[in-house]
Amino acid sequence: MRASQLITLLREHDLYRGTTAPLAAETTFADLGYDSRKIGADGLFVCKGLNFSSQYLQQAVANGASAYLAEQDYHDQVTVPGILVSDVRKALSLAAQLYFGFPQNDLFVIGYTGTKGKTTSTYLTHQILSQTAPGKVAMFSTINHIIGNRPEDQFKAHLTTAESFDLFHEMRQAVDNGQTILVMEVASQAYLLHRVYGLTFDVGIFLNISPDHIGVNEHPNFANYLLCKQQLLLNSKACIINADTAHFDEVYAAAKVSTDPSRIWTYGVDQDQATVSIHPQQNTLTASEFTLTVNPAVSELASLAVDYHVSMPGDFNQGNATAAILASLLAGATVPQMQTGLAHTRVPGRMESITTRHHGTVYIDYAHDWGSMNALLHFLHTQFTDHRIVVVLGSTGDKGEDRREGFAKALNAYATAAVLTADDPGHEDPQAIAEQIDQRIDHQAVHTTYIADREAAIRHAITHATNDDLVVLAGKGQDAYQKINGVDTPYDSDPVVAHRVIASLPDEHA
Repeated sequence: MRASQLITLLREHDLYRGTTAPLAAETTFADLGYDSRKIGADGLFVCKGLNFSSQYLQQAVANGASAYLAEQDYHDQVTVPGILVSDVRKALSLAAQLYFGFPQNDLFVIGYTGTKGKTTSTYLTHQILSQTAPGKVAMFSTINHIIGNRPEDQFKAHLTTAESFDLFHEMRQAVDNGQTILVMEVASQAYLLHRVYGLTFDVGIFLNISPDHIGVNEHPNFANYLLCKQQLLLNSKACIINADTAHFDEVYAAAKVSTDPSRIWTYGVDQDQATVSIHPQQNTLTASEFTLTVNPAVSELASLAVDYHVSMPGDFNQGNATAAILASLLAGATVPQMQTGLAHTRVPGRMESITTRHHGTVYIDYAHDWGSMNALLHFLHTQFTDHRIVVVLGSTGDKGEDRREGFAKALNAYATAAVLTADDPGHEDPQAIAEQIDQRIDHQAVHTTYIADREAAIRHAITHATNDDLVVLAGKGQDAYQKINGVDTPYDSDPVVAHRVIASLPDEHA
């Protein structure tokens, strides 16, 4: 990557402010990075992060960095030149794209945003398109990343949407591994922190929105949260929108700013005005069936008007499946491929169930905000109207404070009992978090217990459950860690713990 190329790109985006010392146009950077411990010789070090210190820059220079990219002038700290910009996060995204050769240009990129359903929709789309282009579909999800077909090309994710440098690095790896399609989740924070700045999606899908991720370390208010979500549509060649979402008119208006209406498709339940309408047929505890009808004004989609079977329970997954159908169509999938993909998708940590002999049914789900929790408990309540619902849950620390009241609201509507415990408390006291949830709970309707240790909480819930009970382990899915004081502390994961507890109960072997 030549300095002249980067400066030209920064100028195009009105980010360039100058250099701290002469920098030859032919200067070539052999490395790029923001971790001072990893930067290589002749590298360009990016000064970013809330906790950034000039000591990191000094360490990077000692490790071989020949220049730095920053908002601040550090010429009194180091002898290497700096490229100054007005927004270093945007600049990093552009630099990463340039450094890795704009890998997005060799991929058909599909992006999902929404308060809930991103991971499930991403998995559904990946499974469908794996029928269309076997071995050539990359995926970036909250659960894991797939950038190729070797075991080492599949690994756990650390963020819903990776830092821009890591994002474009993985895109480059995917392209080099022969991938031609990428399906990815796009979190609101990806736009708030400019992780996808300068990236144009071939298809952008807006699933839904409800208040979430609002707090000191996240979005300042709901308006900002919605604005960041809408950015995906403003940066997509084609848009797909859930017509049932809150704030639909605002979302649709945002899409029309940069996308021709003929490239904006909508879907919804019994929504005759939408591009496609979902007609639920059957919901069971293991699967879901629905039929699509197509608006006569969009005759090119007529072939979609057939029956679909989704191998996951929950009426809410019919909308996720429909979004996947429309996105996959734009990527070249056929209807039979869609039907096959939907029928064979399994999403780790989403509506996993364990049937016991004497302690009811245990459900494990990643539901971690009001919208997903409410949808999950509502579905279980409608399927088991006479059963008790016992929920084990906590709420993440350091962010999403508004979730705590939302959890109480969902529990009040559908739960019989709740065991409050730890769920990635971060730097907060998990008991204080539990108390905030508990303060909003109607204790005449919902019995609450607080057990700090999550494994002990799960043991308590399952041990005290009877045959007619549903035990819901919410919030973590298959996460094998707890975020405590800034450290990912090993945790066996809810499914592992649940199976261990059940195996230890004498009456399960009688």
